[in-house]
Order: sequence, then structure tokens, then C-alpha cells
Amino acid sequence: MSFPPGVVRDSIIDFLAAVSRDASTDEITAAVRGQIGDVPPSSVRSYLNLNTPTIFVRTARGRYRLGALPEERTTLPATRQRQIGQAKLFQADCFDWLAAQGPNSVHAVVTDPPYGLVEYTSKETAKLRAGKGGIWRIPPSFDGHRRAPLPRFTVLGDADRIALHQFFRRFGVLVKRIVVPGANVVIASNPLLAHIVASAMVESGLELRGYIARQVMTMRGGDRPKNAHHEFDEVSVMPRSQWEPWVVLRAPLNGRVQDNLRRWGTGGFRRPSKAQPFGDLIRSHPTPATEKKICPHPSLKPQAFMRQLVRASLPLGKGVVLDPFMGGGSTLAAANAVGYDSIGVELDSHFYDLASEAIPRLAKLKVLSSD
Repeated sequence: MSFPPGVVRDSIIDFLAAVSRDASTDEITAAVRGQIGDVPPSSVRSYLNLNTPTIFVRTARGRYRLGALPEERTTLPATRQRQIGQAKLFQADCFDWLAAQGPNSVHAVVTDPPYGLVEYTSKETAKLRAGKGGIWRIPPSFDGHRRAPLPRFTVLGDADRIALHQFFRRFGVLVKRIVVPGANVVIASNPLLAHIVASAMVESGLELRGYIARQVMTMRGGDRPKNAHHEFDEVSVMPRSQWEPWVVLRAPLNGRVQDNLRRWGTGGFRRPSKAQPFGDLIRSHPTPATEKKICPHPSLKPQAFMRQLVRASLPLGKGVVLDPFMGGGSTLAAANAVGYDSIGVELDSHFYDLASEAIPRLAKLKVLSSD
């Protein structure tokens, strides 16, 4: 197979930029093959040699890093960490944390990312906590109830969408390196951005397996034209969202599904029962007030939904579930509730402390299915 000029080189750059350290030629070759196909190891070595020292730096025999990056980080950045039940919590930048992990160390990823780049910056979270909105839309009260803030995804411009694609492509490269073959990677999204998440993660070497629809009435969409709602009172500018898409991806299998299940315990979803397959439509409700009171995180997902999703993510009920954007800890609480080992990573110290307090309390709640 031949590739256009620069494709192999750019794939190498993507990988080394994502891991932010040096890597062996074997690691680099595996990453490049995951992104663009069956590349001969000799081609990777040739591109490395031809572009050293202008782009790549040889750090040792058979090891390279990007020339613009610092020397290899041999230890994790300073973090706080703790154990709550079967859950391990780390306060760290998830990109740094992922880059420092060994391969084949995680069996599933279930996460609700920040879309990141905008609404969870320190500037915007400060506005959110002060109730001033900013990128966050603070809906008006309804029947005396204060509604949860929502991020304004519709304000994203072309540059924001490009940055979002780059964010998820880098995230996908890092995730693919540490998960086992056949691992499920399930990512919360929304109808406006799911296509960007899916395409970027596929470019990183993961396989798109579809979408899980969380059927829930949200407050996004359905509004009449702003400042003209009386004139156009029979018009909705965009459909009122009644579902939340979760992008479903899978790390490439090692052999057939049954071979992968025998070796790694992954390659599919755990069925609710022998008679019932796991489905891609899960009825849900907005997060109950009792859970929000325990954990007032703006993106907290309900335990009734999260427990179904987390349980299904490990087909044989064994392994480690990772949430690299832990937030309020709903994924880890669900994992504790269903008896799974889990890891959560969170950069924001306020949310880390919030999750530390909330996880054991959320995990103890008795919840009813939304069906």
C-alpha cells in the first residue's frame, strides 16, 4: 500500500505530539498503522531518519520524540489521588496522565468530556459558579424551579470546531494506546457535535460502532426566534432535543470477537439478561434533584442511566473502566454500584473534591430503571 507524500510523517507527528514523550519505533509503527493502515516498519524508520533532527530527535537507539517537545517525562505530574471503594481518583491533566500509562491497562472508557476547550476554561467556570452565564446559558426559572445551566454549543465558530476535532483526535490517539484490544470507548455528546467527535476518534484508529441514544427531554432547542417570538410564534428555530447521543467506538480486535473475549474479556457489550441484548436506546430522565443535591456538577448524569451504560461496557463483567474527564464522579459511582474497578481523572480541584465526596453517596442510592 502506498500513501501520499507526508501522510506517514504527519501520522508520526500526531502520535508523538499526543503522547508528549519519546517512543520506540515499534510503538510509533503500531500507532501509525492504527491511524492510516498497514505501513511497513521500514517506511516508519525511513521517515524518522529522513526528518531527524529537523522534526524528530533521536533520544536513544530506536527511540524518538518531537524536536519541539521537552525531554521525556519519566514520572507523572504532581497529583492528588485517593481510593473510594473500587474507584481510584487522580487529580491531573488527563492528557498527561494518559501519556504516562502503560499499554493494555484499561478495558473500557465511559466519559462525558468538557468539549473543552471553551466551557470548562477557568474563565468560564468562574462565570458559571458566579451565576453569570458566559458560554453557559442560565435558563429562566420555570414554575419556581431553577433549571440547570447549559453550554451554548451553538456559539462555536469554525475555529472552535477545528480545535474540537484536534482535541478529540489527540484524545483518541492517547486512549487507543492504553486500552486493550476490543475495548469499548463510549463518549457523551450532543446532536450538534457528535459527528466531529466520531470522525476525530476514527482518525485516531478506533472503530465507530454506532451511537447510544439516551432518550431524555433536554432544554436545548425548540425556542422561537429571539426578539421575534410574537411575530413568529408558530416557529421553532431548531428541534427541541429529546435525546442525547453517546458515540460508541471500539479498539481494533485481536482476531475474532470470540478470540478477543477469551484473551482480553472485551469485544462486545454485556447483555442485561441472556434473553435480552444490550440496545442502543436507553430511556432516561433528567438527573434527579436528590442526586444534584449530593453533587451539584453542571453535567451530572443520572445513576439510573449511568449504571446501565457502565455495566454494559465490560462484556464479561471484568476489567477496569476509565473516565478521564471525571467531573462529579457519576461514572465511578456507577462502577462502584455495579461492582467494577474504575479510574477517574479530573483536572479541576473543585470538581475533584466534589467527586470525592459524592461518589460514595451516589453509589449507595437505590435507583429505579427508567423503562
